[in-house]
Amino acid sequence: MSSEEAGTPQSKDTVPLQEMRRVTDARTLRALAHPVRIALFEELTESGPMTATEAGERIGESPTTCSFHLRQLAKYGFVEEAGGGKGRARPWRATTIGISLAADHDDPEAELASGVLSRLIREHHLGRYQTWLDTRASYPRQWRKAAHESQHLFHLTAEELEQLNKELSALLMSRFHERLTDPSQRPPGAAPVELLVISYPVHLPPPEADTQTPGADS
Repeated sequence: MSSEEAGTPQSKDTVPLQEMRRVTDARTLRALAHPVRIALFEELTESGPMTATEAGERIGESPTTCSFHLRQLAKYGFVEEAGGGKGRARPWRATTIGISLAADHDDPEAELASGVLSRLIREHHLGRYQTWLDTRASYPRQWRKAAHESQHLFHLTAEELEQLNKELSALLMSRFHERLTDPSQRPPGAAPVELLVISYPVHLPPPEADTQTPGADS
């Protein structure tokens, strides 16, 4: 969805979105762990600057609720005022294209907060996927045909899995990064498309003793 449809067209003076922000501290993780804040942040990164009223219309919340949560996001540096307007009529914009969560933490509080935030984000994504399944019949045939679902099972080491995820991310970012940060790069007919990549071991790996080279001393 373009920024024009949001009622707040991006001008050539719009500040470009920063790269993905890595979040590791417990306080910031807890601040993000709210369904409305997740929805607001995603709406601003997808559609560009908008007011609390416009954001509320998009995510089904009141302007008052959105205004409060936008101020909280701004407190932690995830959004900022885009300039112009007063009160709930002032537009907000995201400051980063997304967030990255650490896979593990030395701080138990951060580990717990990260788990809560990850679960909320995943529920948000899967809820949007279910909406697609429920409404796909209303989409043009070419989009129904282009959408894809697949499941793969591989036997990998932890190192290989980490490398695979890095390569997939690099491929996607190299091809489509500019379209996310600069709406003018999006070709006619382009629509927001979500690609969920979830990789995880389905069983615990074998004990290290079982992975020693055959013939080695036990």
